[in-house]
Amino acid sequence: MSEPAQDWGGPLAGLRVIDLTRVLAGPLAAQFLGDLGAEILKVEPPGKGDETRGFAPFVGGESHYFVGLNRGKRSLVLDLRKPEGADILRQLVATADALIENFRPGVMDRLGLGAEVLMALNPRLIYCAISGFGLTGPLRDKPSFDIVTQALTGVLSVNGQAGGAPVKLGLPIGDMSGGIFGAIAILSALHERTATGRGRLIDVSLYDGTMSLLGYLSQLAFLTGQDPQPMGSAHPSVVPYDGFPASDGTIIIACLADGFWPKLCNALGRPEMGTDPRFTTMALRRERRAEIEPWISAITATRTVAEWQELLEAHDVPHAPVLGVNAALSHPHAQAREMVVTVDHPAAGPLRVLGRPIKFPGERQAPLEPPPVLGQHTAEVLRRELGLSEERIEELRRSGVIDATLSAARPAS
Repeated sequence: MSEPAQDWGGPLAGLRVIDLTRVLAGPLAAQFLGDLGAEILKVEPPGKGDETRGFAPFVGGESHYFVGLNRGKRSLVLDLRKPEGADILRQLVATADALIENFRPGVMDRLGLGAEVLMALNPRLIYCAISGFGLTGPLRDKPSFDIVTQALTGVLSVNGQAGGAPVKLGLPIGDMSGGIFGAIAILSALHERTATGRGRLIDVSLYDGTMSLLGYLSQLAFLTGQDPQPMGSAHPSVVPYDGFPASDGTIIIACLADGFWPKLCNALGRPEMGTDPRFTTMALRRERRAEIEPWISAITATRTVAEWQELLEAHDVPHAPVLGVNAALSHPHAQAREMVVTVDHPAAGPLRVLGRPIKFPGERQAPLEPPPVLGQHTAEVLRRELGLSEERIEELRRSGVIDATLSAARPAS
């Protein structure tokens, strides 16, 4: 396939999203939409901006956390508690396609900027409210963060080693579920709007999103009436599907289909086990887990991870070494898929960031832009979108409606 002659803005090019979010779930949802070509106007409060701008360590004065969730956005500083700041937001909303906020339910209403008010100004507006527990229910007004979500949805209870204490997932899956489902919800509402011409209020909660990811574990609980238990890296239904000891580390082996069992037995040097009637189906192997897994471990412990990679590759058995994050980011496949790209940050200089997770063969999307420094685009947007003069912008600075300066540099650490 030949390379396109010029960059393409993406399928959401021309759409404008007002991003009132902070920390993780909301910024992630907006970042996904930005990856797809939408213009993201990130509105931050004066002073410190998004709380994560203060999360160490820093590079060029910018937080690693903020950088990871806000690439390609435009940063505007507005004090929404001041009437003039709220009025500027209302003017921006009048021509926006979507707005995302992740305050606790009721906060936007108290500012006079709730869904009912803003959608009356712009009936085409898609208003996405992301919160810990949603807009309804007995936990509606409770504070929530990722570990709280994992605990209340049962996710934390099934993670960790068998017989050990519950352990939260290393990835903040509770927060990330809000970002992923928030983006999906907005895309579906955009599609609906092409037919109806009207926007929609969307209610996304970290609680609902994370619980929906229980998948087959929920069905296991419904079926047996028992709680699924933590099993380390093992699978409750599939054997073998786990990490096995090598002489210098761990090799992952994942036989998620009966056809891989004889291939694995050949790779292990025990082809007769592949046709043994005691082990030929998934259900039989599950019943004999305590026999099969120690047998495999005894064999895998005799070779290195690299040797097992070569053997398992030759026999077409799904496998992987356990990579650290740096090794994963530098893997040739990550490079080939452009999952790590370099952007030129205005404060930090050349900066590596994650690439877009969605690809469009036959199109070359415009290069990713860096995350913004605080207030970097305030004056630009006020000039372009609202036609404000330099004198008016200076008045807003003096009155504290917008930030007087860009974010103060922080020492790198």
